[in-house]
Amino acid sequence: MFRILFVFFIIVPMIEIAILLQVGSIIGGWMTLGLVILTAYFGAKLVKQQGLTTYANLQQKLAQGQMPSDELRDGLCVLVSGILLLTPGIMTDALGFLLLVPAFREGMSKQLSKHFNVQYMSNTQQPYSAPEVDPFDTGFGQKSQNSHRSSVIEGEYERKE
Repeated sequence: MFRILFVFFIIVPMIEIAILLQVGSIIGGWMTLGLVILTAYFGAKLVKQQGLTTYANLQQKLAQGQMPSDELRDGLCVLVSGILLLTPGIMTDALGFLLLVPAFREGMSKQLSKHFNVQYMSNTQQPYSAPEVDPFDTGFGQKSQNSHRSSVIEGEYERKE
């Protein structure tokens, strides 16, 4: 965990500064600053557009009673893309724009989901499956008298201690 934080908070900014200095020496400091501001502006507009589209697709899947797993992964990618695009730098902007390309996002999310599924399956003996519950089973090996009408079982009980 420490290595990941070290990379994100120390190494990536150092690389970004080096790239910005290199680009600044080629096209000038003000042009570099303008480039960073323009990528943040257009990136934010694209993130908003794709975020709203992803949200609408998510709502549609939920209305149809389907699990919106692809939409949730897309939403996460768009969120990360927005963070990267608003972070000053050229490398983070490039990665942020890549995450907005649907084909790249789909391929990356499939690779990540394969990785996480493998991790989950390798850490458990068998995948969990909920036991099937018969709503008409009284627990004493016989069905309730109302099993043909509804799933409500009426009765009285007394707790003995």
